[in-house]
Amino acid sequence: MRALNRISLTQRLTLMFVLAASSVLLGLGFVVAASVEQHFEDLDMEVLSGKMELTRQALLRVHSQQGLTEFTHQLAYSLVGHHGMEVMVIDADEAVIFATGHAGFDPALVIRQATQASNQPALWQLDAQTYRGLAARFPTAIADAAGQPLRVYVAVAADIGHHQAYMQSFLQTLWLFVAGAALLTGMLGWVAVHRGLAPLRAMRRQAQGVTAQQLSQRLPVNTIPRELAELAQSLNEMLARLEEAFQRLTEFSSDIAHELRTPVSNLLTQTQVTLSRARGADDYRQILESNAEEFERMARMISDMLLLAKSDHGLALLQRQELSLADEVRALFDYFDALAEEKNVTLRLLGDGTVSADRLMLRRALGNLLSNALRHADPASTVTVRVQMLERGVEISVANQGEPIAPEHLLRVFDRFFRVDPARQRSSEGTGLGLAITQSIVQAHGGRISAASNEGVTTFTMSLPDQLGSEHVAARVV
Repeated sequence: MRALNRISLTQRLTLMFVLAASSVLLGLGFVVAASVEQHFEDLDMEVLSGKMELTRQALLRVHSQQGLTEFTHQLAYSLVGHHGMEVMVIDADEAVIFATGHAGFDPALVIRQATQASNQPALWQLDAQTYRGLAARFPTAIADAAGQPLRVYVAVAADIGHHQAYMQSFLQTLWLFVAGAALLTGMLGWVAVHRGLAPLRAMRRQAQGVTAQQLSQRLPVNTIPRELAELAQSLNEMLARLEEAFQRLTEFSSDIAHELRTPVSNLLTQTQVTLSRARGADDYRQILESNAEEFERMARMISDMLLLAKSDHGLALLQRQELSLADEVRALFDYFDALAEEKNVTLRLLGDGTVSADRLMLRRALGNLLSNALRHADPASTVTVRVQMLERGVEISVANQGEPIAPEHLLRVFDRFFRVDPARQRSSEGTGLGLAITQSIVQAHGGRISAASNEGVTTFTMSLPDQLGSEHVAARVV
């Protein structure tokens, strides 16, 4: 089996083609041979049955022993010119009263055949010759001592040696023809399969050209056979996913390097400047406090990246419990109250509902949305949190009034390190991972999140399913 698996597809198809064609030719040859053999048997039976009926009619006209002797002479005369035809007549005492020159059959065999299978064809072997014969028991017009018709055994046989020679020659020709046809079929099959698999080899060559630098290359779908079009389409879709993932990975790596480069450069520069000359204790304390802020920011970034990595690999463990969304939102309002007061922004809650979720992760997701809304809200405006129970879950939306987000940016607001305003990338307002973390938390709960921005109002909406609706997601996460 292992050796068969190493055979190429071209060889397998060619072998199957040869086996199928040879099987059909052999089957057809055996059917023809059986038909020819049956035809020869029918011809022999027609001749033998005619001779047997002629003999029976002649015996019915025999009235005496003298007439029986005359019958044998007539029988011998009637067989003149019938080459290969042998006749034997045996009386009731198993004595041979007539036999042609080569009819040396065993009388016991003839009597047994006439008794057990009268008028049924049988093959008799005599020396090197094979005969097809009939044997029967016929009455005569002679009466025996009991007044019953005297019965004799008659055997009629025909030499079938020429038939056998023909069939042997036919089978030899058949085998030679099948062997030649199998060889020719193999050659033609290999050519056909080789040409038929040309699109597959072309796909292989094109797939070999796909590298990390050329993920945009796609396999042609319209120029290949229909059987391979679905495979090519699936490969193209896989390449598209790989290209997107690779692009995201490249951008993520670049963003990480960019985000870490500035704080590390600041720390290094500040440290070098500090070490350039002796300073007082207050100066060192001030520098260390500044460095500590940079370290805290880097630590938050690394922690956020670790959380995203766990979520991407389904390793985030959820501690679900029934939560009142109104209570959770009010607790966050208390946390952000000072920031809202500083920016003269009003926090408002509408609606209530319950959800089965992880308290800490849900608070982090809502906190990220509230922080983002307060950061971009206009002064003297209102940030509204709306909770609405649905048939199979709950919907939470956070809306703020402020500068709208362009449609081309809405599709990327959940990307890691993405900021609508690149000039604010180095602000101390965040790491650029808040919305990405929020999306990851929502997806871990089996929900979805979307963003909309129009007429000066930006709204982020989270949809969380009930516990039963998220069982399959919880299983995946654990």
